[in-house]
Amino acid sequence: MKLRLLLGLYLLTGTMYCSAQDNQGEKVFEVYGFAMLDAGYNFNQINPNWFDALRITKLPSYKNQFAPDGTTFFGVRQTRFGVKGWTSTPVGTLKTCFEFDMFGVGADEGQTTMRLRHAYGEIGKWLFGQTNSPFMDGDVWPNTAEYWGPSGMVFYRNVQLRYAIMSGDNELFVALERPGASADKGNFEDRIEADSVKGQLMVPDLSAHYKKTGKWGHIQLSGILRDLRWKDIHTTGGYDLSGSVMGWGVHLSTVLNLGKKDVVRASIVYGEGIENYMQDAPVDLGIEDNPGNASKPVKGKALPVTGYHLFLDHSWNSVWASSLGYSAVDIKNTPEGSPDAYKMGQYAIVNISATPFKDAWVVAELQWGRRTNFSDGFSSEATKIQFSFKYNFSKAFYKNKD
Repeated sequence: MKLRLLLGLYLLTGTMYCSAQDNQGEKVFEVYGFAMLDAGYNFNQINPNWFDALRITKLPSYKNQFAPDGTTFFGVRQTRFGVKGWTSTPVGTLKTCFEFDMFGVGADEGQTTMRLRHAYGEIGKWLFGQTNSPFMDGDVWPNTAEYWGPSGMVFYRNVQLRYAIMSGDNELFVALERPGASADKGNFEDRIEADSVKGQLMVPDLSAHYKKTGKWGHIQLSGILRDLRWKDIHTTGGYDLSGSVMGWGVHLSTVLNLGKKDVVRASIVYGEGIENYMQDAPVDLGIEDNPGNASKPVKGKALPVTGYHLFLDHSWNSVWASSLGYSAVDIKNTPEGSPDAYKMGQYAIVNISATPFKDAWVVAELQWGRRTNFSDGFSSEATKIQFSFKYNFSKAFYKNKD
């Protein structure tokens, strides 16, 4: 039903401008996307809902959690569809974007179903809606086929109100973003009082970045502040576990053009309580003992996290290319955290790809990942071979010149 509605919108809008010829007049509408097949073999175990991705948090947290080893996978969930529009207004051109892929998450985890990526309007210096957080740098994503991406990379599309103080080669963005956090109750998860703790989202996250671009590439410095609060809604038994902490993070990223054939993409990030903005880190908050306070025996703590990644994209010639690199994320858990809590994720890829003709991409990729638990001594690995076939499409519509 959703696809029928979108196709109907496309046909209706396209018909309005079908008499216009490409490259004539003002662009008013664009349809784009790609169809993509992923196929391969996983030599180890992963949560079956994530069969066609290498998400390190979804590797086993204990022996044979997702047994048996060895599975063949096929999927089309990376397939993407998007529309963009440009509308003249008395205060400038309004740009709108709506884009989704088919990789189900949340309640649709494991399904081939619509997943919203972008939904925003932009006019002048203002942007309203969901798109990349200013805290991230989407350009450091490597030329790889694996869907979820490097574990140590900042990557989060969020609902926001963004203002561009500067744009162009020197870019300065600031935004108020939708707040949200997660919590690891550790060994106290069986406490009734802990189960009654709920997040209290009172203040939006504040993010910003400065980006300088040149022929050599770009460098970006980003920052974020978060007010993390929680409320104990059942203050029975003399306990009240309500509390708050400040989350913060600093992120440095760069893309460096090394000649005509090599591009380096790298980043490093450190902060506390910013796991929600990382590509693959589970929780923002942990708990720790609070000695001497009978009414609040435990308190929350924003978990420190470090993430980094380094990738090299190399073009062999006009058809063949390769990408290889490594990424990791490390979380400093509290002593009271669950022994099987996620402590560190490592991620590495090497591939070879070809563009046999325009709008086509074929990839063979070797992927490796490793999950390390907090304190029980357990770790798990995954080695995968993936073959991907992608076919892009796009069509722009123009308003005739008067």
